Amino acid sequence: MYEYEQVPNSTLMHDSSAQPIVLPNIEQMVSQLMGSTVLHGISMQQWESLGQAALDLIATKTEARIDTRLLAQHLETQHESLFKLVTTHQGDFEELGKVRFQIGPSPDSRTGQSMKFALLNEDQAYLLLTYSRNTARVRELKIRLVKAFRDARLTADTRKAEYLPTYHRLHDGIHVLASGSPNEHFVHSNINKLVNKAAGVEAGQRGATPLAKLSMLAVGQTLAAGALHGALDHHDGYQRVKRVLQAFEAIAQPLQLTADDNG
Repeated sequence: MYEYEQVPNSTLMHDSSAQPIVLPNIEQMVSQLMGSTVLHGISMQQWESLGQAALDLIATKTEARIDTRLLAQHLETQHESLFKLVTTHQGDFEELGKVRFQIGPSPDSRTGQSMKFALLNEDQAYLLLTYSRNTARVRELKIRLVKAFRDARLTADTRKAEYLPTYHRLHDGIHVLASGSPNEHFVHSNINKLVNKAAGVEAGQRGATPLAKLSMLAVGQTLAAGALHGALDHHDGYQRVKRVLQAFEAIAQPLQLTADDNG
């Protein structure tokens, strides 16, 4: 794997004959990206509130679902009673899609005892709450479900429309610079690490990244792809990307902290 040296803050020089890299106005570029359709036109206020008071959903290949054990926990009721509503009225629930029954650990068991539960889609979850008494807790949970499934849809749309195109654009640019090098794989990997660090994403967690950080990844990848333009080779390209993403990270960090506080 390559060892890359720290570069000066003002300009980058690949060798004595190379032109200095004039860094773009990162603050202006990030502001433009964050306010553009690159982020589905989501306002900063909306972006900062994503995930606030939401619920953890289970991502499947086709749709997001919620665990009835989690619903019971938030309703402060026995899961057995809630689950019985699903099985008793299973025909009603399956009018809205197939009910996915599972077996897993009981949250209340100290001996690792298993229990049956269901993974419900959005419509099924709302139906289950309509079968419950319309208490203040149920009404609050309905609002949290709206937010959770909204965020899940936005995340899926963002991954398809923004994250994946910027990912491919970045790595196509890396391939152009590193093609023929026996270490091309490491160049892709090293630049991914830079993007992850700038966006505040842990290694191996991109598949489970929430919307706010997925959008930060898309912005970081856009900046990195732009930084590769004019690079002499993949060494020079890496240094350009590193410098730009260091500046981006300094701007992105307060946004990441806000999103984490709201999560």
